This record gives sequence, C-alpha cells and structure tokens, in this order.
Amino acid sequence: MVDEALLKEMKGKFDAGAAAGDPADSLKVFELFKQIAEENDDLKEELEDMDIVIQAVVTDADYKFWLKAHDGTLEYGDGDVDNPSFTFSANKEVGLGMLFGEVDATSAYMAGDITVEGNLQDAMAFQEIIELALEAYEDLAEDL
Repeated sequence: MVDEALLKEMKGKFDAGAAAGDPADSLKVFELFKQIAEENDDLKEELEDMDIVIQAVVTDADYKFWLKAHDGTLEYGDGDVDNPSFTFSANKEVGLGMLFGEVDATSAYMAGDITVEGNLQDAMAFQEIIELALEAYEDLAEDL
C-alpha cells in the first residue's frame, strides 16, 4: 500500500513544482513510484520485462543518483552505479520537471536540455514507466 504520508508530502512537492524542488526529491519520487508499482498492475507488468540501470546526473547541483528497474521492481540510491544502461544528465529543473510531469522528455532531449549516453531505447522505455507512474499517482492524489 502506498504510504499516505509520503503521498501527501509528494503531492505538496508536485503542486509547488520542479523549480521549488530539491534534487534529493528525486529519491522520494522513486520511493512513491516504487510503492505505486507494487499495487498497480499496468506498471508492475511493464517493469517485469525491464532490466535497466540508470545513472542520473543533476548538472547544476553536483548530485548523482541511480535507479534500477528489473523483475517488476524499482531500486534506487544516491551516488554512482556500475554499468548503467544509460546515463541521463540534466539541470535540476528539467530533471525534476520530467519526474513531476512538467517536462516532456522527448522535447527536452531534442532541445538539448537533457543528454543521454548509452542505450537510447532503454531511456525511451523508462520514460514510459515514468508516464505510467505519474498517471497512477494522479489517480491516488485525487483522493487526498
């Protein structure tokens, strides 16, 4: 079950917007998405077919974190990860904007606001996971 306190905290952060966020909020977003994936069949099904390791770099905050999507689950943490499928780099506002649903990843990539080194197909597949998680989050947030 999604922790209601986390859901309320993240709703406040989502409502305030990416510009007001902190890069460390990324990990809280992933915790929320992880909990959602444990209950949402569509999201869990998408994650079951994935084996992706992401290294993320927040360029204007000297902050790195990683995310693994595999076997129907999400794992995440601060710092570096070995052998990422791709490395994603963006400034805080664009990176959080993608996680908060404010920034379209494809448009940001085409505009040069993000860079992806490594497997671009994995990056696109992961964006689909973010979109599914955001849809599920919006359904849960309506009930608050």
